[in-house]
Amino acid sequence: MKQLTKSLVRIAVVSGIALGALTPLTASAAPALKWGKCAGGGLDPRQRCAVLDVPIDYADPGGPHIGIAVSRIVSEKPAARRGALFLIPGGPGGSSLGDPSGKGQKLPQEVRDAYDLIGFAPRGLAPSTSVDCGLARGDLALTASRPWPAADGSVDATMATARRMAEACERNGGELIKHLSTRNEARDLDRLRAALGERRISAWGVSYGTYVGAVYAEMFPGRTDRFVLDSNDDPDPTRVARGWLAGYEQGVEDTFPAFAEWASAPGNPDRVAATAAEVRPEFLALAARLDREPLPWPGANPAELNGNMLRQAMLSSFADPDSFPALARLMLAAEKGTVPPAPASPPDAVLQNVSAVGAGTLCNDVAWPTSTAVYQKGVEESRAKFPLTAGMPRNAMLCAAWPYPPQEAPTVITDRGPSTVLLVQNERDVNTPVAGARKLREALGRRAVMVTVNSTGHDSYLANGNACGDAAVTRYLATGKRPAADLYCR
Repeated sequence: MKQLTKSLVRIAVVSGIALGALTPLTASAAPALKWGKCAGGGLDPRQRCAVLDVPIDYADPGGPHIGIAVSRIVSEKPAARRGALFLIPGGPGGSSLGDPSGKGQKLPQEVRDAYDLIGFAPRGLAPSTSVDCGLARGDLALTASRPWPAADGSVDATMATARRMAEACERNGGELIKHLSTRNEARDLDRLRAALGERRISAWGVSYGTYVGAVYAEMFPGRTDRFVLDSNDDPDPTRVARGWLAGYEQGVEDTFPAFAEWASAPGNPDRVAATAAEVRPEFLALAARLDREPLPWPGANPAELNGNMLRQAMLSSFADPDSFPALARLMLAAEKGTVPPAPASPPDAVLQNVSAVGAGTLCNDVAWPTSTAVYQKGVEESRAKFPLTAGMPRNAMLCAAWPYPPQEAPTVITDRGPSTVLLVQNERDVNTPVAGARKLREALGRRAVMVTVNSTGHDSYLANGNACGDAAVTRYLATGKRPAADLYCR
C-alpha cells in the first residue's frame, strides 16, 4: 500500500495557493503567471508556485473559469536551458505539484540544467479548484473503489456500490466533475505551455500520465519536444480505463513469480514458503479462508481482513518490490489468526478529493456498460482464468452508473506527428503491464522508440527500473538521442 499512500500524502502536504470551490472568472487567453512562495513544508526553496486560469469548459471559454496550481524550479544552468519539462503525474488523482522539489531533484544534473521543472495539480485536485463527491467512508476504501466481487463471485453488491457512489458524485460534484477528462487535462497543459511562453514542451509522464502525454501528443503534435512515457497505459479507445482495470489480470501474473522467489528465499526473515512453487497455492488458500472467516482489523477500512483485503494488499505491494515484506508479513500474521497494525491512510478529505478526480476522469473519458449481466459474465470468465485477482479486473466501477455521458469521443492514438516519444517500461509491472505498453508502442508507430526493462515494479525511470533503462532515458532528455531501435535492457 506504500505507493498509493505516498502519492496521496504528497497531495495533502505539498500545496500552492488554496483555491477552494468553483469561482466565475473572466475568460482570457493564458495570461502571464505570477510566481510566489509555495505553501507547505519540505520543499526546495527554489520552487515557486502560481495559479493558471483555465475555462471549466473549453467549449464555452467565456463561461466560469477555474484555477490550476502549478510549480516550477528553473534550469540550474541558464546557458544550457532547452525549455520546460512537464512532470505529468499518475492517477487520475495524482499530483506533481511537489515534484520539482522531489523526484525532479533525482534527475541527473545535465537534465536539470536543460529544463525548468514544471509540476501541477490537475483540474479538480486541491489546491487547484477542487471537487468532492461526499462519499460514505466505507466507499473510500480501496476494496470499494477497486470493484472486488463478493466471495462467491456475485457482482450485485458491486453494482449497488457503483450506483451509490455515482449518485453521491452527481449530488455533490457540481459542474466541475462533468468536465474532468484526459482531453481537458491535455488542454490545460497546453494553456500552461502558452502561459510559460514555450513554443514546445518536453514531458516525463508516469502511469496514467503516459496516457495524458500520448493524448497531448495526438491533440498538439507540433508542440511536443522530448516526451518520455514511463509505465505505459494501453490506449485502446474503445475501453480506456476499463482496459487499464482489466490489465491487472496479467500484471499480477507477470509479477507474482518475482514475489514468490523473494518470499521463499532462504534467509529471508519474512519467508512464507520453502519453495517458490508453494507461494501461489498458499496465497490462494489463505484468501479463500479469509473469504469465509475474516479477521477483525481495528483501524483498517473496512475494519476486517477478508479475502479481498488480502488481494488488494497484493496489488498495492506488487507496485514496488520494497513493499514485498508488507504482504509477506500480512500473510504470516493472518495464517496465525492475527493481523499487523493497520496501514497508514491519508486523511479522509484527501481521499474524498482524489476519489472524485479519479471517478470524474475515468467515467467521462469513455462510456462503460450499464448491464449487470455484462459484468457478471466477465467476472466469471476472469475468476476461472486468473484466480489471483478473483474477477475484480472485469467488474463494474462506479462508471457503470455514471450519470453523465462523455462529452467527446476518446482520443485515438496514431502514428501521425513528429517522432518525439520514448517509452520506458518494466517487464513486470502490476499496474501497467508490458502487454498494454506494447499496444501504445504499436499505436505510436514511427513516432516512438520503446525501452523494455528487465525489472519488477511500477515506475521505471529512476525508481524500479535498471541502470540501462535509466541511461537511455537520461540520454534522450539531455541530448535528444534515442536508441536507434527498440531496446531491451537486461
